Amino acid sequence: MNNKIEALVANIEKVIVGKQSTVLKIVTAMLCGGHVLIEDVPGVGKTQLVSALARSVDGKFNRIQLTPDVMPSDIVGFSMINQVTRELEYKEGAAMCNFLLADEINRASPKSQSSLLEIMEEHQLSIDGVTHILPTPFMTLATQNPVETYGTYHLPEAQMDRFIMKISMGYPAYEDELKIMTNGENAVSAKDLRAVMTTDDIAVLMEEAQKVGTAPSIRRYILDIVTATRNSEYIRLGVSPRGSIALLRAAKAYAFVMGRNYVVPDDVKDIMGEVLAHRLMLSPKGKSSFENNAAALAAIAMTIPSPTTAE
Repeated sequence: MNNKIEALVANIEKVIVGKQSTVLKIVTAMLCGGHVLIEDVPGVGKTQLVSALARSVDGKFNRIQLTPDVMPSDIVGFSMINQVTRELEYKEGAAMCNFLLADEINRASPKSQSSLLEIMEEHQLSIDGVTHILPTPFMTLATQNPVETYGTYHLPEAQMDRFIMKISMGYPAYEDELKIMTNGENAVSAKDLRAVMTTDDIAVLMEEAQKVGTAPSIRRYILDIVTATRNSEYIRLGVSPRGSIALLRAAKAYAFVMGRNYVVPDDVKDIMGEVLAHRLMLSPKGKSSFENNAAALAAIAMTIPSPTTAE
């Protein structure tokens, strides 16, 4: 593992105990220049994880608590008349940063949710015909609770597709939770962390990650999995080409995070669920046969032969 990535992961783990796999996948998404949706029950540390990542990097971090009354202008900003110059001036919204935490994104109105589409896809925003470029790197990390649906708005498939990964943290293991309880008030919080990496470091790592080699057999393996989702009787809406590109990018970044300059089949398998499952829609037969999208995807992927060579 790269020394800088190792330091970043170790810094985040001062706050997030026993979730190294989740931390590695969040870092992978960052090196892809992608966005992450973290969906889990309340109280497992979703917001702390995002805050720990943002504070571990010497960049600008903004958080917006999304509610039905949040306006698009709160996210992307707005123009107003300067009383001295009588000219329009752009006033920054929450999105003008390196790391945007959109807390409880499913509580925002559809109008506010849609304001995130351009910034997530193009890394820019347009106000009154003027385009404003977002800083590099830019990453949206959104959270939502799956168990509480009162007062929430379903995220449309077009927006779900903009997230390179959808991650669930899950409850901590018994010993890890005991350690969390024992630390109590003395536990390290995200606000106590110091930056161990600069935004320039991230830009260099992002460039190196996308230089990771992928054999033709690996690319065919990814496409075979994606194609199988489009032809399965269990799937009503399969993975789009954006999804196959996302899985390739994520596999390269994950291999880089794991300290390799080439992708192996296990890299694809390890992150396939996080990258592809949220892009699927199950058919009635799929809903009756599988507990969730990830289970259906795993069953479909089992039918695809794994490449025997990676180079």
